[in-house]
Amino acid sequence: MSYAYLFKYIIIGDTGVGKSCLLLQFTDKRFQPVHDLTIGVEFGARMVTIDGKQIKLQIWDTAGQESFRSITRSYYRGAAGALLVYDITRRETFNSLASWLDDARQHANANMTIMLIGNKSDLTHRRAVTTEEGEAFAKEHGLVFMETSAKTAHNVEEAFINTARKIYDKIEQGVFDVSNEAYGIKVGYGASGAGPQTVNPGDKREVKGGGCC
Repeated sequence: MSYAYLFKYIIIGDTGVGKSCLLLQFTDKRFQPVHDLTIGVEFGARMVTIDGKQIKLQIWDTAGQESFRSITRSYYRGAAGALLVYDITRRETFNSLASWLDDARQHANANMTIMLIGNKSDLTHRRAVTTEEGEAFAKEHGLVFMETSAKTAHNVEEAFINTARKIYDKIEQGVFDVSNEAYGIKVGYGASGAGPQTVNPGDKREVKGGGCC
């Protein structure tokens, strides 16, 4: 399928916050409760429609373990968007956000769009981080914020698509030189007309592992 633009994403955050589950829910519309840990990176892709233009999202899901941080850092380069994920039931994953954000700001391009995601919103009875705390962190650091549930699919579509819209808006404003693929944006061969968001099964493949984090 032709597309107007390709946007590269990276999903980052501590191990166990549900990064792989978010990717699987978005690309495959399913939830897999038991996973191995992600080893290195996994890959997924999906077409979405923004302002009547087909946008291909190419999403790299990274391992959260400290031992893989050097691998993760290499994927910041050439990413137009990042989903920074924490688990609302585990405060330590929220406390790690500043470290992840420092990494992103150090290794990514300055105009990368970062969406802060508080995942596992279905587990409100186990909540350890309030919505207000997430909103405050996002506001302080200039991030977009949303709570999601990879299990129920709550706000998963919106998280990925709103990030794409922010990137698209920056293109429209002339923030990016779209001829330079180092920004994580590639100009496609053609834009299809407006239509429903569709999954292109041929675009999704896993590179390694099957982890939920």
